[in-house]
Amino acid sequence: MTYATSGLLAGYGSNGFFDELLGGDPAARGATAIADRLALVELADLQQRSKDAERELFNLGITFLILSDREAVDRILPFDVIPRLVSAAEWQHLEAGVTQRVKALNLFLNDVYHDQHVLKDGIVPADLILGHACYVPAMREIDLPFGTYVHILGIDLVRDAEGTFRVLEDNCRCPSGVSYVVENRHMMQRAFPELVANIGVRSVDNYGNKLHAALCEIAPHGIEQPRVVLLSPGTYNSAYFEHVFLSREMGVPLVEGRDLVVEDDLVYMKTTDGLAGVDVIYRRIGDDFLDPEVFRPESLLGVPGLMRAYAKGNVALANAIGTGVADDKAVYAYMPRIIRYYLDEEAILPNVETHICREREGLDYTLSRLDQLVVKPVGEAGGYGITIGPKATREELDICRERLLADPANYISQPMVPLSVCPTLTEDGIEPRHVDLRPFAVTGRDTWVLPGGLTRVALRKGTLIVNSSQGGGSKDTWVLG
Repeated sequence: MTYATSGLLAGYGSNGFFDELLGGDPAARGATAIADRLALVELADLQQRSKDAERELFNLGITFLILSDREAVDRILPFDVIPRLVSAAEWQHLEAGVTQRVKALNLFLNDVYHDQHVLKDGIVPADLILGHACYVPAMREIDLPFGTYVHILGIDLVRDAEGTFRVLEDNCRCPSGVSYVVENRHMMQRAFPELVANIGVRSVDNYGNKLHAALCEIAPHGIEQPRVVLLSPGTYNSAYFEHVFLSREMGVPLVEGRDLVVEDDLVYMKTTDGLAGVDVIYRRIGDDFLDPEVFRPESLLGVPGLMRAYAKGNVALANAIGTGVADDKAVYAYMPRIIRYYLDEEAILPNVETHICREREGLDYTLSRLDQLVVKPVGEAGGYGITIGPKATREELDICRERLLADPANYISQPMVPLSVCPTLTEDGIEPRHVDLRPFAVTGRDTWVLPGGLTRVALRKGTLIVNSSQGGGSKDTWVLG
């Protein structure tokens, strides 16, 4: 049990979970100075500044949409003012692990859309990939610059009771949340300058520049000054704030499908001065909606003919079409084998133990231990459809069993990881709350990892689900130099 003994953190206990502030050796992790500074802050002052910070976030429009909630369309992502710490040594390990994973994912995607050695050699079941809803046959034999399919990757990490970071999920399509990483830092600098000053926290302000540089690297051959645009579904998308934020950070136009047109297999943007050529599209639209000529014909969000221009190498897309096969929760289970197959290395960041219910052994194991495991549908996101066995009622377990038997291929199961905790401001004072971490990697020719990432926090007492759609919030993540 980790305890703090003075000031604001007096009496704080981690309830037996690994603590991101005080766990391990706090002095070696660089946490002592931050804990000492926090100890000088009065609880009432912290609460008031927290309310001021959340009000400012809303006034600045740093929100997300929950369209199913008719009571409140615009919401801020709740912001907890006590930062999460990552030591320099911990970050070096995480950075190496994320970079390794990006490399393996790109090699895997390039293979499944070309020679398919990984399928022929039986490393990954061929039917799992070729029958996948996100597998795009039109991508076969299309060569991409540097073999990069996943230009922006968000990897969800958790830390277990022993303090080991483990990969929970890969987000290869349109990972979101990086805007909160940057804005959370700006908020901490404004609201708590005395905590941030001279502590050696690595900056996150250059994400836009790094992203823009990587996107320019993948532009069609011979384009010296590529025109980059960010393609958004529009104002009603839940991440629209982030689209605005990233277009501003990169200094590129924010467009919708109606703003683009394809002529002679070249992509143009409509402007007041006529058509302007487009070389790179950072798209925040799913594959199905990108081109009504190839995917959903009723889509009004995409651009007719975009796939033709893409296949001929006249425009680059980030992330590439068809990356969804790599962030499937069932494919995730094969990632340690995929890393070993392509890189001849063991995974630096291990997976959480995973049982694949499409396989008889995995299904039998899951059904026999349903009350001990977390069961997840492979096609859902945002924390929806998850059954947490140890916390589920008998009725919930029965429903889960029925769904498993009806469609086993749609599920995986994992042990319930005792997620690490962070001191978090609550109505009752400072209490431990469970967290995860989503680092963001940007890849063009090479890979760069943003120092830190999005720390999501499960604000509801006792819950392990950190997703914003399920009531979670976020913290600033401090990587110490």
